[in-house]
Amino acid sequence: MAAIPPARGATLNRTSDRFNLPQRAEDGDWLDAQDAVDGARPRLRTTVTEERPKTIISRNISPDIGFDRSINPYRGCEHGCIYCYARPSHAFHDLSPGLDFETRLFAKPDAADLLKRELMKPGYQVQPIALGTNTDPYQPIEGEWRITRGILEVLAQCDHPLTITTKSDRVLRDLDILGPMAGKGLAAVAVSITSLTPAIARTLEPRAPRPERRLAAVRALRAAGVPVFVSIAPVVPAITDHEIETIIAAAGEAGALGCFFIPVRLPHEVAPLFRAWLDEHFPDRAAKVMAIIRAIRGGRDNDPGFHSRMRGEGPWADLIATRFRLACRKAGIGNARITLRRDLFHPPQGAQLSLF
Repeated sequence: MAAIPPARGATLNRTSDRFNLPQRAEDGDWLDAQDAVDGARPRLRTTVTEERPKTIISRNISPDIGFDRSINPYRGCEHGCIYCYARPSHAFHDLSPGLDFETRLFAKPDAADLLKRELMKPGYQVQPIALGTNTDPYQPIEGEWRITRGILEVLAQCDHPLTITTKSDRVLRDLDILGPMAGKGLAAVAVSITSLTPAIARTLEPRAPRPERRLAAVRALRAAGVPVFVSIAPVVPAITDHEIETIIAAAGEAGALGCFFIPVRLPHEVAPLFRAWLDEHFPDRAAKVMAIIRAIRGGRDNDPGFHSRMRGEGPWADLIATRFRLACRKAGIGNARITLRRDLFHPPQGAQLSLF
């Protein structure tokens, strides 16, 4: 297996055998923006393929998730977070949950039109739409494709509530939409911050904006009147858990209304990718990290059970939860919940304007 140079999250790029897909390995990559230099190896650049779905709103009935519908403008995510639970979805396309997930992306340019069509259906029942629940709606390619912005424009036009979860300060580009929507009680944002240590962030989330930029985004969102929360998801034992108190204190100083956390989850192909990442970047504590994760997950790498998957179990999980509560109390952060209005919604108008 070829070694993977820095600037990507996964150290492996093999397809899943869950769907009888072949195993393969590919060479590593360089940053897309790096200019060619004498003697440099070929770069594995990010590619984007257009996807044309028939619908854009995904629905779920999971009892431990606080929303019943979401929109994902993109498949795959250039941020390259090694722990991302969405990685296995690439296996359905005969692509690797490893480097393919980070470099072979799919964009849905018809998302805004599809959304408008769904919101116009008779009998549509409004509930907040969540963006960023699978892959980041503000990953780098959003700067060019602007699919997320198109979705926001549709939701703003019909006063439809929404939530956003992101690791990127690119969300500030859309303050001209989010600010007025928040003023009506229609928008809230959660900014994900897993570590404030540059060396850890660079390997854990190699292409996500630096932690200080995310904290700056929290301040800017709050200053613009947007309800903003900080997500410490995931907490990685023996890698980032020592930063819980520091992150919460920084979130409080930045104006976050609330915080929440989830212990690291390693479903399906994520577990071997994460293990390989540990061996590459933290060989001195790899066994300890996995031992604690298994202790939290009932002796397994992952616990898929509803409710328990979000909080874990056992002494380690209890300790993390206790530290989290105490840190929030010390930082003056309460247990504020995201509450958005639904009564303002009106269906978007089609090509023919309403007569009334």
